[in-house]
Amino acid sequence: MPERMKPYSLSAFLMLLVVYLGVQALTGQRGLLSGAARDELLKQRQGQLAELREARTDLEVRARYMRTESLSRDLLEERARAVLGFADPRDYVVRVVGPGMSPSPVTAS
Repeated sequence: MPERMKPYSLSAFLMLLVVYLGVQALTGQRGLLSGAARDELLKQRQGQLAELREARTDLEVRARYMRTESLSRDLLEERARAVLGFADPRDYVVRVVGPGMSPSPVTAS
């Protein structure tokens, strides 16, 4: 580096540092211009939290009904049928084909 540029090297370094920090303050992860994206993410996460709280409340109610002191026979029967795969002969069974599943042919006996 030439001798006449040495006094300016510190100033140039500080100027580059100020420019870098300024760009980060505007466009960085927590910058001024990314506030809308953060707000959108916050709304999305609050929606997920509300869904999870609702699911938890439902599971707590179901667990309360499964205790022996307040056993719900209907809920017990529903869970047993779902877990074991049984159905009452009077029930109508509707098979739903989901994504990635192939429909099975229905054969009449």
